[in-house]
Amino acid sequence: MSIRKQTSPRAVPVGCKIAVYGPSGSGKSTLSRELADLRRLPLLELDAVVHAHPNWVDLSVEEFRQRVKAFLADHPAGWVIEGNYSPVRDLILPNAETALWIQLPWHTVYRRLAWRTISRTFQNAPLWNGNRETFRQTFLSRDSMLIWGITAWRSHRRSLREALVTNRPPARVYVLRTPGQVSYLLQNAQPACGESDTMHPKPNAGG
Repeated sequence: MSIRKQTSPRAVPVGCKIAVYGPSGSGKSTLSRELADLRRLPLLELDAVVHAHPNWVDLSVEEFRQRVKAFLADHPAGWVIEGNYSPVRDLILPNAETALWIQLPWHTVYRRLAWRTISRTFQNAPLWNGNRETFRQTFLSRDSMLIWGITAWRSHRRSLREALVTNRPPARVYVLRTPGQVSYLLQNAQPACGESDTMHPKPNAGG
């Protein structure tokens, strides 16, 4: 279902096991950190897991899956997991109580992505495990995020629509289409973990 601003704010049930999806630049990392802080839950950023070594040497699929399995086993009471990686989606979605899909317009997402990528490049900002976005990678490589943000847009949306809408996972699914809806969810996410979460049955999303 979509989150729509109500005349009188209503509590939004999200539970204690929350998966956050959305394209790069959509704000999923920020939303995940704020939800984890708000609900005092451990946060797993999948980019930080898969980009495990310097010079963008990633984990194998099997190593990646083992790390995610270990995190789930270590935190049975609740978590926030952020990232779109399909090789571990089957581990996360069946265990999630809520899946949040940030589906902002392309021009909004790409503007954010471009600003973030260029800023990181010129600041030489460290990312995960010693990796950085270099000038060559950003402006002279086919692997540039500036290119990826254009070419991967449709396939990303199609993949998530299949996972979150067509296949109808057991989690409640909220589609967040505007920054206002993201803010509304943060302000009204209830109840706190450890309290009863029986306000509503789990709804599934329409696209």
